[in-house]
Amino acid sequence: MIASRCLNFRYSITTAQRRLMCSASTHSENLFRSKAIFSGAALIVTAFVLNNESHPFASLEVGVPSSGDIIMMEPMKEKSTGILFPKLCNGFSLAGMGVRYKYGFVQVYAVGSYFDSNASIALRGSSKDAIEKVLLDPMYPRTIRIVMARNLSIQKFTDALNESLEPRMKGEDLEKLDEFRKLNPAVDLIKGAEMELTIRGDTLLYKNATGAVGMIRSAVFTRALCDVYYGKDAVSPTHKESVLEGILNL
Repeated sequence: MIASRCLNFRYSITTAQRRLMCSASTHSENLFRSKAIFSGAALIVTAFVLNNESHPFASLEVGVPSSGDIIMMEPMKEKSTGILFPKLCNGFSLAGMGVRYKYGFVQVYAVGSYFDSNASIALRGSSKDAIEKVLLDPMYPRTIRIVMARNLSIQKFTDALNESLEPRMKGEDLEKLDEFRKLNPAVDLIKGAEMELTIRGDTLLYKNATGAVGMIRSAVFTRALCDVYYGKDAVSPTHKESVLEGILNL
């Protein structure tokens, strides 16, 4: 009985890995497969350690080692809100965290950025300007994880983000703003609600607060989104500065 359960456990993880290998840029059928990125299995797989070396989920080959230790990686705490962020998310490593404020003092949400630790090695020794240029390029994959610090209506959340995106899109692909709004169900956000925005080139995979996953295809949209969080007028300066420091230490 125990052996049977172990086989089922390993099969479920292997299935999640195979689904993750599907490109988000393929036809819509793969969109449903991409939900495996956000499954609990992904979090379990990233905890495996082989030969005392942690392996990001994105770099794992299909198949799970039959032996090895499972470790618990303690989350990091965003110092202003006390909100916890896991060290791994969708196969990426946590680079930095910060807070989105309203009126300069009301904490709206905590935000963290996750990047490929292997790809980040190439940035070591780079200037701050060079790193900022990379952060603004949507071709550099990342996940932006948002955790609400207070209750907020979903309309106010989407309105605020779209208001930040629109001027950065410079009149192009503005219909994508409405697409993004429709990816959020008419359910108000509560403190602790989580959203994840995974950027890969012209593709945004978005997990809303209810756990549903949707996709937007637009290089204009993803580039504007990068500017919202890493540009000169980033909506959370504390988050941007934290990422600039932390990405070199992944």
